[in-house]
Amino acid sequence: RNLMVSMKLQKRIASSILKCGKRKVWLDPNELRKIRITSSRANIRKLANRGYILKKNDQSHSKNHIRLKKEAKSKGRHKGPGKREGTLNSRCSQKVSWITKQRVLRHLLKKLRKMNKIDKHLYRELYLKCKGNVFKNKKILIDYIYKAKYQKKMKKLFLEKFSLRKEQKKLNHDKRIKQFNKKMKKIFSKIKK
Repeated sequence: RNLMVSMKLQKRIASSILKCGKRKVWLDPNELRKIRITSSRANIRKLANRGYILKKNDQSHSKNHIRLKKEAKSKGRHKGPGKREGTLNSRCSQKVSWITKQRVLRHLLKKLRKMNKIDKHLYRELYLKCKGNVFKNKKILIDYIYKAKYQKKMKKLFLEKFSLRKEQKKLNHDKRIKQFNKKMKKIFSKIKK
C-alpha cells in the first residue's frame, strides 16, 4: 500500500507525458525501485522510452450484446406489451405508413409505364386502385398486373377469333344468298320459257 502511495507523483507525471489518465499508466512491476527513485519529468520520459512506463490500450467496448439483442428484436422478441410505451399509432404512425406504401406502389407503376410494361390506361386504372387501398403491398400489385395483362391478351385473342368467325359467317351468308339467287333465276327463266 505504501508502495502505491509513493508512486502517486510518478503516475501523475507519467500521465501528463503520455497524455492520458492516471489509470491508463502501466508501471513495470520488476522495475518499481528505479521508478520510485525518479521524480523528475526528464527521468520519467527516459523510463517511458525504455518501456518501463507504458500507456495501456483503450478498452474495446464489445457490440456483440447489442448485435444479439437487435437480432432477437428482428425475430420479434423483447417487443411484448410490457416493453411498449405509447399507442400503436404513436409508435408507428398510420399516416406515415400509408404515405410510404403509396410512394412505393406509385413508384413501381411509374417505372413499369416508363419501361412500356403497362399502357397508360392500365396505369390510370391501377393508380386509382392503389389510392383506393386495393393493394396491400407491391407483391399483390405485381400479381394483379400479371393477371390483368393475361386477361387483356385473352380478350384480344377472343375478339380476333370472334371477328374472324363473324367475317366467315358473313361470307357464308353472302354465298348462300348468291346461290339462292342463282337458283331462283334458273327457276324463273324456266317458268318464262
